Amino acid sequence: MKKITLLLSLLMTSIGFSQSELLTNGDFSNGDANWVFTGGSVQSGEAAFATTASAGNPWDTQLVQGSLAFTNAQQYTISFDARADAARDITLAIQNVGVWTDQFRQNFSLTTTMTSYTATFNATSSNTNVQIGFLMAAFGVTDGVYYDNVSLTTNAPASCSDGVKNQDETGIDCGGSTCPACPTPPTVAAPTPTKNAADVISLFSDAYTDVASNTNPGWDEGVTAETHASNAVLKTTNFLPFAITSPIDVTDHTLHVDVWLPELPSAGAGLLIKILDAANGPHEGNSIYPIASLTAGQWNSIDIDINNFSQVQGTWDATAQGRVDQVLVDIVDDTTMYVDNVYFWKAPTASLDDIAANAVKMYPNPAKGVLNISTSSNEAIDVSVYDLLGKQVLNVSKVQTQLNISSLTPGMYFVKMKQGASIATKHLLVN
Repeated sequence: MKKITLLLSLLMTSIGFSQSELLTNGDFSNGDANWVFTGGSVQSGEAAFATTASAGNPWDTQLVQGSLAFTNAQQYTISFDARADAARDITLAIQNVGVWTDQFRQNFSLTTTMTSYTATFNATSSNTNVQIGFLMAAFGVTDGVYYDNVSLTTNAPASCSDGVKNQDETGIDCGGSTCPACPTPPTVAAPTPTKNAADVISLFSDAYTDVASNTNPGWDEGVTAETHASNAVLKTTNFLPFAITSPIDVTDHTLHVDVWLPELPSAGAGLLIKILDAANGPHEGNSIYPIASLTAGQWNSIDIDINNFSQVQGTWDATAQGRVDQVLVDIVDDTTMYVDNVYFWKAPTASLDDIAANAVKMYPNPAKGVLNISTSSNEAIDVSVYDLLGKQVLNVSKVQTQLNISSLTPGMYFVKMKQGASIATKHLLVN
């Protein structure tokens, strides 16, 4: 089939709304500049042309508009009014320019009365340079053909702006209102975390100060930040990555995550969580939270002990767990998922205050420059200092008697001290 010949550049608005108009009304009496006529002329209110195919070529007479953007599998509707001086056939050809493959092609039989014609079809590929042509289906006929009110619409938007999905999971167009409903975002906020900030390493949560990470590192993730029920959440259509700027120590911690699934995945085992020491191995531990334990349309609060992650590659031991730089939350089968409150927490030792009061002495308090620490044992102490937002501001191992706090600005802090199996947490005022 010979190609449609003439193109004209046309700036198009993006296709994204139900029944969005892609072509202007063909008011040819005003000389619509987006259409090109071959072997024809503009009549009052109509585009008209007569055959001029001296060599017997039907493509010598045509009406063309080009440079349209089409989306694969999306549904389109084209409508137009047409008549002829004498009954005859015309061909509507919608083609990808350059390769000249058909998006759609159909013959129409015209009468002498102006009649409305409509055709609905699914695009066969995505292409930003598609042209529409009305061709004379036969040559040697001297009568004219007239067109008016040509329009192109899409009633299957790429987004869910009309409350209906554009495509099913296989990418095949659902045909407008026959598609399943759009995913329902969270209607309530996720449960508010109650863990002590000093016991938490947060990746994403309004309740804590998050460590620096990148949720769009370019790993083919589909992640957007949204607000639902006045609460910040992360939405993903495949998986949510955290590329952590400075490695974190999650030994003896538990991972917490809240997930909202508009619908359960149709395949796969469930929620897959991957934790990696990628820079040194990679060393990786995985855990799968089963579909049977998930409920659609509500927040699912999940806690998984770090020791319950299975080794997948490298060595998943305390060394790897002490330098984690990647975390991925993946719902198998690429179901839409909303995520909140991703953090690692560590349970405090029972009666820490009593242990601190009896076994550890920390003075002076308030302090400035140097903090003295003494215990009933000669064993060294690991000390971590946190601000009131739970951000770790100082971490020193094997402290014997003194801790240099000259880097701390005046204010209130939590001092967490670990000696063997004992852990103590005290308040410190720096002046």
